[in-house]
Parts: sequence; structure tokens; C-alpha cells
Amino acid sequence: MTTNRLIEAAAALPSPAPRLTLSYSPLRLDRDGLPPLELRLTAPAEGERLPIILLSHGYGPSFYLPSKDGYAPLAQFWAERGFAVIQPTHASSRVGGLPLDKPGAPFFWRERVAELRLILDRLQDVAHQAPGLEGRLDPARIAAAGHSFGGHTVSLLLGATLDGETFRDPRITAGVLLAAPGRGGADLLPESAARFPFFDLDFGGIAAPSLVVCGSEDASHFTTRGPDWHVDPYRDAAGSSALLMLTGAGHGLGGIAGLDAKETETESPDMLEATKRMTLAWLQTELRLDPSAWSAARDALRAKAPALGTVEERSAA
Repeated sequence: MTTNRLIEAAAALPSPAPRLTLSYSPLRLDRDGLPPLELRLTAPAEGERLPIILLSHGYGPSFYLPSKDGYAPLAQFWAERGFAVIQPTHASSRVGGLPLDKPGAPFFWRERVAELRLILDRLQDVAHQAPGLEGRLDPARIAAAGHSFGGHTVSLLLGATLDGETFRDPRITAGVLLAAPGRGGADLLPESAARFPFFDLDFGGIAAPSLVVCGSEDASHFTTRGPDWHVDPYRDAAGSSALLMLTGAGHGLGGIAGLDAKETETESPDMLEATKRMTLAWLQTELRLDPSAWSAARDALRAKAPALGTVEERSAA
């Protein structure tokens, strides 16, 4: 069921009814020698043992959406259906990140990974700052989701390596990579390879279940490979994975970063809803909220809304 009159084909994809949520912001984690890490936490108002999603923002053109205050279409949707969603303002954020004269600027890719680790290290501190949530989070069920540059951050935490260095965090047991960067090095234009040497990931170490979400019209200016570049994390991952290819979607996947925003080159309520519902179903199944949610959503997409996109799956090795 939905009260959004703009949704058409995506209404055929199953989704639970929304529940009342609470949003806490700003939560802060102190750090030695650095400004506090600011977070937003959105969670159901009721319920115990809430599974956790870390949501890593991208490096988009807006001032505020690449921060804890962006990605409300995804964060709110997931929280209304049973998840505690934690959003950091990463070091790369224009509005709240680290100063541009610090080493690693402006992308701070290592700091972004460290920030998600810090949240996991101090989950009790995070919950303590949110009245009514202490003792209600389930540290045994944690997923990470990242859009664009956030997909790079999450890829590393899931097990992708860079120059042989690993960043995997075993506390994260599932991932969603939304329009994530593909392979670097020779797959990039020369100027992009020079600017983004840290894109040269080996996705072969990703063993955790991962849903890779791509748009069929997401032709990155970093490479000449076209939308297929974003499929690399699915194609190269060692573990069980699924690929959701959304027909006609660009890099914003219908509007996940924010509604009516310049991050979204093709604003599509139906495409956005499909992204929300399909990712929700994947997370429900992988974090053991509903073991049949993903299969039901996948089958509904194929049978009732095939124009929205396709699903490809590979079994675990």
C-alpha cells in the first residue's frame, strides 16, 4: 500500500506498511585530534533487537545532501520498516567534513572507512545519546549501504582490497552498493586514473552477500565503459551477490539522495520507489527480518513490473 499518487508500476512490488519512527540528530562521537563525528540515527519508535544499517553518503554536487542530512528517501523508508539507520557526516562532506588543508583532502577515503568503524566500535555510545534506543539495537545484524563514493567506502569494508591492503570489517555481514565506482586504473580515463588512484579496487575479496544496484543510463564521466562500469563489484565479487539493473535510471537512481535535488539527473518517483522497495527486501532477507522478502520482491519485479528493471543473481561459491 502507498499514499504516494506518483507511484505506478512500483506499487506492484511488495512492501510492509510503514511504522512510526524517531530521528535523532546530531549525535556526536568525540575523536582525538579531530572534530566530533556527527551522526543521524533514524529508527522505529517501538521494537527490540533492531537490525542496523550504516548508510554512507556520496560526494555529490550539493552542499548538504552529502552529509547526515541527506538520503532521507532511503533512510526514512528503511527505518519505517524495521531498521535502525545510522548516517555519518563523512570527512569528505562539504558542510561538515574535515578542512581542505588536511592530508587526504578532498576525498578523505581512508577517513571515511575509519568513521564507519568508529560507529561500530561505539554503538553503545550512539544508542546512549538517543533516548529510548539504548538496548534496542542488535549488533549481531549489521549491514552497510553506500551510494556512489559511499559505495567505494562500503566496498572496502565488505572486503575489497587496494594495493593488497584489506579494510574488511567482519561485523558487517551484508552490503548494498548503489551506483558504486567500478574498477580503477586502466578502466579509467587517464585524468581520472591520476585523480582517483584509490578507485583501483580488487573486488574479489568481497565475500559478504552484496546487492549491487545500477542504472542503465549511468554513464560515468570517469570512464569510457558506460553504465557497465558500475557492474564491476557484482561481476568480480567472490561471494554471493545480486545485481539490480534499473531501466532508464541515472546515477541518482531516481532520487535517493534527496527529493527535487540536483543530485538527481533523472527524477523518477517510480524508479525511486523501486530502488527503495527492492533494497528493503534484500536487507530484510539478509538481516533475517523476513527470509522470503527478497524472493517475493524479485519475482514481483519479473512478473508484474519488468519495465522497471532486471535482477541477476549468482550463487555463493
